[in-house]
Amino acid sequence: MKRRLLWKLCATVAAGTVAFFWAISLLSSHAEDQMSYLAEEHQATLLEYGNTAKTLYESGDQAALSRWLRELQDRENTWAAVARTGIEPVAGSELAPSLQDGFRLGRGVDWKVHLYFDDNPIMEVPIDQHTHFLIKLPQRMRPGTYLAQTGLLIQIALPLLALSGLSVALYRHLMRPLRNLESATREFSRGQLDVRVRPLLGNRNDELSSLAETFDHMAKRTGELIRMQRHLIAALSHELRTPLTRIDMALECAENSNDPHVTTLPRVRRECAVMRRLVEDTLTLAWLDTEQPRLDQDTLNLTDLIDSILEDARFEYPDHELRAALPDEAVVHGSCQRALGQALENVIRNALQHTPAGGSVGVDVSDDGESFRVEVADEGPGVPEDQREAIFEPFARLERVARDDAQGGHGLGLALARREIRAVGGSIHATNRSPHGLVITIQLPKNAPGGPSVDGEPA
Repeated sequence: MKRRLLWKLCATVAAGTVAFFWAISLLSSHAEDQMSYLAEEHQATLLEYGNTAKTLYESGDQAALSRWLRELQDRENTWAAVARTGIEPVAGSELAPSLQDGFRLGRGVDWKVHLYFDDNPIMEVPIDQHTHFLIKLPQRMRPGTYLAQTGLLIQIALPLLALSGLSVALYRHLMRPLRNLESATREFSRGQLDVRVRPLLGNRNDELSSLAETFDHMAKRTGELIRMQRHLIAALSHELRTPLTRIDMALECAENSNDPHVTTLPRVRRECAVMRRLVEDTLTLAWLDTEQPRLDQDTLNLTDLIDSILEDARFEYPDHELRAALPDEAVVHGSCQRALGQALENVIRNALQHTPAGGSVGVDVSDDGESFRVEVADEGPGVPEDQREAIFEPFARLERVARDDAQGGHGLGLALARREIRAVGGSIHATNRSPHGLVITIQLPKNAPGGPSVDGEPA
């Protein structure tokens, strides 16, 4: 099957080219042949001239015949005559049977006329065996008037149409499977994991069908991996959440007991909370990366959303100063309040966790025309220049900025924030501030595009 398509195209083009030139030659020859004959009306006119000459000649009125010939020559702007001939053999030879009844001095009106000679031929209408009416073909009767135009039509317009038709046929032959592949790829990217291309191509067996088979194998394997990942995520959710719930119930029972030696229970509870948060964030992150779910589209006031987040943060971090510069109103259309709220909360918590006690965190919102700009600045140690993008990767634990266990961090906050911000059509990046600290800048469009987003909880 190697290069099967190449040989198919070569055979098609070669056969088409041979057939094409043969057709042009045949049409050109046929057109020239048909255009070499006098039109029927002109043949009738010449025969009528011959009959008139015969009538005048047989009447014996030579003066009338001479007058008519002059008038005819003036009218047709040509030469005309009535002539007598005779053939006399010599030296004892004999005439051929075809000459014994006379011979022609000119062409018959039903004979072909050479189209490429400039001089018009002499046409003849016999009067009797030895008398002939002769006339040089009038220019108006000359055939082949449209020979040049017909030649251009056959040699230029016809090839143009034929080659265009061949090109369209080859284009459709090549593009039909490619369009099927494009459509299947689009459907696959939308989550239709069972889509296949090869059955759509029928009995076709060439490089494009091989490409379709390769795509089908890839789609099958990728679909299996995605289904396996979904199964694993669901299994992880079930297997971890159930025992964690049981641990919570056991701890609650232990905390309610009167045993004074039970002192580690708060620590165990905190670890359970960290584990639960880790599982939930991991599931959410995997869900956002693989599922590309459809977002609930809300119209929200960014100022109110940040105010509520800051109110909770001030209660949770009483030893930090939270400064806010917010407009009276910052309306965002077509976004997702839950996803955006979680992202902003993660960014603000990240800033508070990295700011020492007694330090301050600033949250500024400004209008950039088509979007709102949100800046969250902390007084932490900052991030090395070459690691600014790494902090948005899952489970990032940079040495200089690693959270201690008491803060309950596990390196997913900013990774989730980036994916949720992108899900609502925004962007996020980090820069260091002087003399120390980090600034997280978020750009949020006022009219968020209807893209992938979150309409349900992960499994």
